[in-house]
Amino acid sequence: MKKILGACIGDCVHIAGIHRFLQLAKKLDYETVFLGPAIDIEQIIDAIKKYNPDIVGFSYRLTPDAGINVLRDLKRRIVEEGLGEREFILGGLPEFVQREKQSGFFNAYFQGDDIERATAYLRGEAIEDKDLIFPQQIIERIDVKYPFPVLRHHFCLPSLDETIEGIKKIANSRCLDIISLGTDQNAQAHFFHPERMSTGIGAGGVPVRTKEDFEQLYQASRTGNFPLLRTYAGTDDLIDLAQLYVDSIDNAWSAIPIFWFNQMDGRGPMGLKPSIQAHLDAIKWHAERNIPVEILESHHWSLRDAKDEVAVAAGFLGAFICKELGVKSFISQYMFNTPPQINQRDDLAKMLAQKELIGSLQEDNFTVYTQTRTGLFSYPVDIDMAKGQLAQSTMLQMQLNPQIVHVVSYSEANHAATPENVIESCKIAKQVIAKCLEGQPEMIWDPYVLKRKQELMKRAMIIFNAVKSIGSVLDPNVLYESLNKGLLHAPQLDSYMSLKETKKILT
Repeated sequence: MKKILGACIGDCVHIAGIHRFLQLAKKLDYETVFLGPAIDIEQIIDAIKKYNPDIVGFSYRLTPDAGINVLRDLKRRIVEEGLGEREFILGGLPEFVQREKQSGFFNAYFQGDDIERATAYLRGEAIEDKDLIFPQQIIERIDVKYPFPVLRHHFCLPSLDETIEGIKKIANSRCLDIISLGTDQNAQAHFFHPERMSTGIGAGGVPVRTKEDFEQLYQASRTGNFPLLRTYAGTDDLIDLAQLYVDSIDNAWSAIPIFWFNQMDGRGPMGLKPSIQAHLDAIKWHAERNIPVEILESHHWSLRDAKDEVAVAAGFLGAFICKELGVKSFISQYMFNTPPQINQRDDLAKMLAQKELIGSLQEDNFTVYTQTRTGLFSYPVDIDMAKGQLAQSTMLQMQLNPQIVHVVSYSEANHAATPENVIESCKIAKQVIAKCLEGQPEMIWDPYVLKRKQELMKRAMIIFNAVKSIGSVLDPNVLYESLNKGLLHAPQLDSYMSLKETKKILT
């Protein structure tokens, strides 16, 4: 176990930055010693002799000229005392750090809260921009960023050129790890059938029409921190689309529903039963290629006002199906604030119930990764209030210790997110996450939350077992019957579809 000694030098009393760095080091199994604020030179020399650290970190966030003078005397004393045979690192404001870099004394320099560079350094990896390697597989990216979750954000603009330029801005900002491409409805449902396409250009997303369009979007991301790309599974020709995504954007993982994205919800051309079979085939296709899979199920029931136990059961059913079909890496999404009127205690209980049930499936050949997000419809139209909602939701999400946080722009109730909105939203989320990682109250032990969680787990398993009693959950006929018999039910399905229309679509 390596030891790090840290101190704020000179008159500097701003300990927040170095304290966060040392907290991160602790999580990565370093022994840390913090001397505190405004530590003078002789105290530092004595502490180095006493603790014999492997790494000594200095922080200074005041006037650059004064800081340079303090460092000059401190470095001289370190050399005089023969204490230079260890690593020295420095953190501070940009001007101070850039000026001190010229001396070449320090092994690493940090300015601001760059979690990626700090984590890379503590892992013994290269941290200069020209040497940084950004993993291009989601599981590797998660491992490298630990304990900080990777950030994902949805992005699309109404034209291909605008989206390309936006991706470049986002990548160069280094604000996130995964850009989820929002393709328009024509691309999702009719990519291989241009004759079926409507005339609406870019309606609901970026209008990609060729493999070359996807490749241009991917090339736009090859800058900054080289974010991964992923996109919708589509609503028709799912296997052909999956191959296209792998070949053109190296799709980070696939997000596939079980019951949705068909004629039942108006998002695809297939009927319910054929779409279920297509979704099972797509899951198996990705499993055979060891591509992680996410199931778009639980929150789609909640979006339509289903009871919480139905959402939990649907989430567990999706995970169970993935395991049975051979998926090795399962990304379990938890959409908070859905429906938007749900209170925080019930929301947390629902998510904990689903996480515990899905976690029970985990084995050596089935690893579960937790992804949380803010519910889209929970945002107010007022931008300032929406920023507050993003921060509040992110803090609640951190109770699940997610490996992926899907940031949803605060602008979404007002307008489609611009690159600037994406970057700002990610910064808001990052600040909340960083503070939570320093330590937060554990709301998971709230007596009401615990009781509600247990109730939901019990009810969800009753629903799941009722579905299994019909037959194999890998049989589309069984899944169809579970919906037709009302085992899985959402009120909005009744409200926007007459019984006659429902029966027609189901069959």
